[in-house]
Amino acid sequence: MTTRKVYIGGDGKTKRIAIGGDAPVTIQTMWKESIAGLDSDAERRTELVRKINSLQMLGCDILRFAVPDTDSARALDAIAAETTMPLVADIHFDYRLALECLKGPVAAIRINPGNIGKREYVEAVVNACRAKGAAIRIGVNTGSLPKDLEAQVEAGTLGRADALAETAAREAAVFDELAFDQVVVSMKASSVRETIDANEKFASKYDIPLHIGVTEAGPLITGIVKSTLAFSTLLNEGIGATIRVSLSSTPENEVIAGREILYECGKRSGGVRIVSCPRCGRQGFDVHAFVNRWQNELLALNKDITVAVMGCVVNGPGEGKHADIGIAGAGGKAIIFKKGKIVRTIDEKDADKVFREELGTL
Repeated sequence: MTTRKVYIGGDGKTKRIAIGGDAPVTIQTMWKESIAGLDSDAERRTELVRKINSLQMLGCDILRFAVPDTDSARALDAIAAETTMPLVADIHFDYRLALECLKGPVAAIRINPGNIGKREYVEAVVNACRAKGAAIRIGVNTGSLPKDLEAQVEAGTLGRADALAETAAREAAVFDELAFDQVVVSMKASSVRETIDANEKFASKYDIPLHIGVTEAGPLITGIVKSTLAFSTLLNEGIGATIRVSLSSTPENEVIAGREILYECGKRSGGVRIVSCPRCGRQGFDVHAFVNRWQNELLALNKDITVAVMGCVVNGPGEGKHADIGIAGAGGKAIIFKKGKIVRTIDEKDADKVFREELGTL
């Protein structure tokens, strides 16, 4: 489904990214720790910027930060000035925090007009974003429904997905009245079905780009399963301009899960693809340890290749013959193979060193 195009970033050194229209689906995650005080702590800020750059290399396009107080707002301004990734300020209740964030190169503000309060407060944020060239994301979830819609849901006269879509429509109308179109909407539930239904209902009526996600999706496995089911359904219907896989796990795992979902849905191409065996009683090579050591480094490479990590030399080169490079082992030895042909046989203790050498030739 075709939507309008919304732009975030482009202030100072920040990369400018398009959301919606014919732009690629972007990947987001959220920082999971407090940033208060980082504006006056150069050492901690430098370390955070390094981590942001690592997330960007993994495939993260946009990073959101909770901003519960003025200290966090000032810290986010300082962080945004030192990274090229567009950063989003997540604001609840106090519109003045959004205004504080917009003093720096913060790319977008996430608000829920329903909990910001007076119309004049929302208008102040819109005017500041308009002057700054920043976008706004309207965030709606099942815990923030208006009282009249919540009452209908509890009475059983309105479905929760319908309530989500109606809430988003009401809040989007506020920005239409203010002639501000640089808006992205998200409607999230912890239920896969409700998330799908709400986004389908909204997308059928509006051209606003949608940020899709299953909120409070759970720990790593549960969250990935729920997100995959919801995203694959919506993306295959052409719904969804940007995604976040919400996990009780690390931001890195959220990004990796997101890029794999987009790849399998045909929404992202290129990059490094890792295939590895699950391991069994025949294993002669510690697949799990090798993948854990190498995964993030491999996924951060600017290469369009497939890497195979297999547990035994019996099946390794054969099952991984399509891979550009692979590794397997047995009896204290490891083999490096390319396109199914063994190119090196080495001591297992030298596996990482030699693998890196051969990887560098691709």
